[in-house]
Amino acid sequence: MSQQAITMVRVYLAEGRDDVGRLIEWLEQQEVRGFSVFRGVAGLGSDGHVHKASLLDLSSRLPVVIEFFDSPEKIANLLNHIEQLVKPDNIVQWPASTGI
Repeated sequence: MSQQAITMVRVYLAEGRDDVGRLIEWLEQQEVRGFSVFRGVAGLGSDGHVHKASLLDLSSRLPVVIEFFDSPEKIANLLNHIEQLVKPDNIVQWPASTGI
């Protein structure tokens, strides 16, 4: 199997924000090669406070990570749009490859 260059992207958001649902919906429409949405049990928010889940109180500010990948060219185009929805500080990307 040959390797293919891809770019991985992670977007860090907080649960309960409108941009989480909008970004997921938008990624579905863009037909990226793959994406996952992770809900954290704790995270440091942009307000400098740690938000965490407990049995008594499930915070609506828990971290949500949306991770997706595609060709470097497609990701570059997608990031132009995503940076209008999400603060660029909340987006990380790195080169990767598929296959062996």
